[in-house]
Amino acid sequence: MSQSAPQSRIPMLNIARQTASIRPALDAAIARVMDHGQFINGPEVRELEERMASYCGTRYAVACASGTDALLLPLMALGAGPGHRVITSPFTFFATAGSISRVGARPVFIDIDPATFNLDPAAVGRYLESLPADEIGTIKAIIPVHLFGQCARMDSINELAQHFGIPVIEDAAQAIGAEFQGQRAGALGHCATFSFFPSKNLGGAGDGGMITTDDESLAQKLRILKEHGGEQRYYHRVVGTNSRLDTLQAAILLAKFPHIDAWTNRRIANAAFYAEKLGQLSAKAIGLPVVSPSGRHVFNQFTIQVTNRDLVQQKLNEAGIASAIYYPVPLHLQECFAALGYLPGDLPHSERAAANVLSIPNDPELTAEERDQVALAVAAALQ
Repeated sequence: MSQSAPQSRIPMLNIARQTASIRPALDAAIARVMDHGQFINGPEVRELEERMASYCGTRYAVACASGTDALLLPLMALGAGPGHRVITSPFTFFATAGSISRVGARPVFIDIDPATFNLDPAAVGRYLESLPADEIGTIKAIIPVHLFGQCARMDSINELAQHFGIPVIEDAAQAIGAEFQGQRAGALGHCATFSFFPSKNLGGAGDGGMITTDDESLAQKLRILKEHGGEQRYYHRVVGTNSRLDTLQAAILLAKFPHIDAWTNRRIANAAFYAEKLGQLSAKAIGLPVVSPSGRHVFNQFTIQVTNRDLVQQKLNEAGIASAIYYPVPLHLQECFAALGYLPGDLPHSERAAANVLSIPNDPELTAEERDQVALAVAAALQ
């Protein structure tokens, strides 16, 4: 009989430990909602929207039921549908491309910058310049993903978008608090999308999402679309969907909000520690995250690159250290997108990243001893 792997002594994220550290505030927030009973569209939802808009530096924020819906709703609002295309990265979570397909549009996958894992603006430019003039109008949006907590090159992407007249939707699901050239993620495009999935830097007790924008008209469309397409109950201007953020989730997120910068700073400190300790290893053995000097990387994940990933992950598991692979199959090679016609080798940087990346624990609740244990285990696994 084969032995099962030991339970990780150091998990990727210790949500229970973080919850315990602010349990009284969480309990009080939940109790307030239970007392007033406004479980749908309660006052905490509006308060959270105001906090998010202020934090990101935008005029508006619109709460919704999930990070996936935060991507879907702007595409609906922009009128993306059959016959349209949306440019995005193939090296990200499925929801980015899945939302494009759900509205009937076609994902156009452009390769990544191998250093940052983010959408390569030069490759986007080459694609747009290759299109006949009469096809530019079919491009409904560009969705750069701020992967693992580092902003894409939004200056170059926005310059292209402005030249070709294409809206930019930031996928900032992993990047709350990240910055590029002094501006926060959320205020770098036409609109931005966030996820409050529990593993995020600001995570709820379930699903939740938010869209930020400076565009008043877009914000109003989003509010209508997330409420079945109507401003008044039983009167529907368009066909929308049901995508409300639960009041309980908003209350939990508000209780966590005062701690987000401290938690993020701990993630950044962890990353600096790992970079110092693991930077002593051979560059042939490990590729460390590259941090752009143009912004603030919030390290939702600390992701290394190793050529013998399966063996390294096995050794970490044996040492009681959790690890995770984000994302083992790039989106252009997923079975559900086979009809798009992409083949292995088409987007080599994304394919190489998918084969080599490995994320190690970067929990803000890590103790100094645990952090040291992770670094020693990674170093040993690469010997």
